[in-house]
Parts: sequence; structure tokens; C-alpha cells
Amino acid sequence: MRNLFNIVVIALALLVSFAFYHFVMGNPANFKDGERRREPIPGNVLGTVYTGGPLVAVLIALSLISITFVFERTFSIRKARGRRPPEEFLQEFQKLLEQGNFEAAITLCSEQSGSLGNILRAGLQRYRQVEKDSSLDAERKLAEVQRALDEAMNLETPLLEKNLVILSTIASISTLVGLLGTTIGMIRAFMALGLTGAVSAQQLSIGIAEALYNTAGGLAAAIISIVAYNFFTTKVDNFVYTIDEATLSMMEILTVRVKQ
Repeated sequence: MRNLFNIVVIALALLVSFAFYHFVMGNPANFKDGERRREPIPGNVLGTVYTGGPLVAVLIALSLISITFVFERTFSIRKARGRRPPEEFLQEFQKLLEQGNFEAAITLCSEQSGSLGNILRAGLQRYRQVEKDSSLDAERKLAEVQRALDEAMNLETPLLEKNLVILSTIASISTLVGLLGTTIGMIRAFMALGLTGAVSAQQLSIGIAEALYNTAGGLAAAIISIVAYNFFTTKVDNFVYTIDEATLSMMEILTVRVKQ
């Protein structure tokens, strides 16, 4: 059920793309020969692109999927950052820790929410549980806090990286789908020449159009996905680095407190 959203997005993208390809691009009004749909009206973009073949619909679907996950990752990473800017939150959080006001710090983390707030809250709550446990020495207490932080980190990090693999996959396969369409279009063009024994400008242009539109569609989908993947990967890496700095700073403050 975790991947239900992904399945729905992919299914809807394919459905919408093939419906758009067949009913809008393939509208007989876009062609000189009507229902045959072989000769697009000069200057009619939809009819002309339609001649690229069914793989055009697949490439449109890949582009829609990529754009959808760009928005999904944008909202998810923004939510993971919390309600306030991380820098502002961490500055106030560290002040509360240095003052020993742990309850206020936990409340602040809850208000901040997001991945950063959740991880710091998990570590601080564990510290509150072991703080007065006389059966544990200072090192064991700090180890318990670090374990809580690591567990929370292991839960939050996959959420930050979720669906990036989809963008990476689309970046790879869209160029291959475009290349497949290009190859099919060229095969069709040369088959037309071989069957007629003469140069048919119409059949040759249809084959070349199929090749070029698929190439363009594959490159467009790949560019969107590659740029988005690199952008979000950098965002996630920077955010994880911020979390690491915050947990390290918290552990240093707690270490000083425990060993006093």
C-alpha cells in the first residue's frame, strides 16, 4: 500500500497520455485524409506529432510522471524541513539545551515537526528517560541517546530520498524509448522505399517525422528528469548534512552535561 500513490500516478499518466494521443492528436480534423490519419494538415502541430507513432504517447506519459514527482518531492522536502527555517529553529533549540530547559526544547521540536524536529525530539526524549537512571554510567546514557538518534535518522532518511529512483529511471529509459521510436521510424521509412521501388516523399516524410518526434520527446523527458534528480539529490544531501550537524551539536551539549 506504500506504493499506491506511485501506481496511481503512473496509471493515470499512461491513461491520460494515450487518450490525448488518440482523441486529441489523432482527431481526424487534424489530417487531410481524415480517418486514415496519414497526412497531417500543413502547420497542424498535433496532427504532425501524431505521426510519431504510439511511442509518442509513452514519452508524454514519462514526462507527466516526471513532472508529477517533481511537485511531490518539492512538497515533501519542504514539509521535512519543518515549519520554520532550520537555521532559526536550531539556534533556538541549542539555546534551550544550553540552559537545560529540555521540556521546552522537546516542545519546540514538536512544533517544528518535519524530519529535523522528529530526530532531535527522539534523541532528547531518550535522554530524559535515562538521565536519572543510576544503573547507567555516563557513557551508556550517551550511547542510548545516540542509538535513539540513529533509529530516528534511519526512519526519516528514506522519506527524503523516496521516489528519486523514479526520476532516475525515467531519465534513463526515456532516451531509450526515444531511440526505439527513432529506429522504428527509420525502418518504416526505408521499408516504404523498398516496397514501392521508388522514392515516396509522403512515406519517407512520415517515417522521418516518427523518428525525429520520438527523439525530441525522449530528450525532453530525460532533461526534465535529470535536472530534477540532481536538484533534489543535492537538496537532500544538504539537509542530511544539516541534520548531522544538529545531532552532533546536541550530543556535545549533552556530553558536557552528563559528565559534570
